[in-house]
Amino acid sequence: MLQTTEAGSIKLTNIIDDQRMSSLYEHFALEYYRRHFPELNATPSSVPWDIDDGFTEFLPAMKTDITLCLGERVLIIDTKYYGSTMQTNPFFNSRTVHSGNLYQVYSYVKNKDKSHSGLVSGMLLYAKTDEEITPNTTYHMGGNTITVKTPDLNCEFMEISQQLNGIVEENFA
Repeated sequence: MLQTTEAGSIKLTNIIDDQRMSSLYEHFALEYYRRHFPELNATPSSVPWDIDDGFTEFLPAMKTDITLCLGERVLIIDTKYYGSTMQTNPFFNSRTVHSGNLYQVYSYVKNKDKSHSGLVSGMLLYAKTDEEITPNTTYHMGGNTITVKTPDLNCEFMEISQQLNGIVEENFA
């Protein structure tokens, strides 16, 4: 489809917009783990709220992109495909992980790990961009591990595979 942007020039509409790319990335990662690690039972899953009084009215549903399980160990992966993997805080002139993303995966992990076993971990899996700084770090929060990974998808499939396999090795070895 051609779109006119200004007098005398035309451009092709982006065939795959960011929303579709985000969905494609999520499904690619899910299907990769299903195919290459069937023992991890890769699936999107619902996480019930750890509610004390049973009152859940108005609470949003929590649905993971990918949940990997092996025995008692659980890794909840939230995939993110953005033009920018970091957010900028102009007041402090700093770059951080998107706060909403971190709160989301933290909430999944803490609600899933009702027994406070520490066996449930979370991961933000950003697709690498051309930014100079890309988050690849691990945090230990309240007895659980939250990791941020940024695999490079702009390479041969063998390299992408090694990056995704490394996630399994780090979490289930």
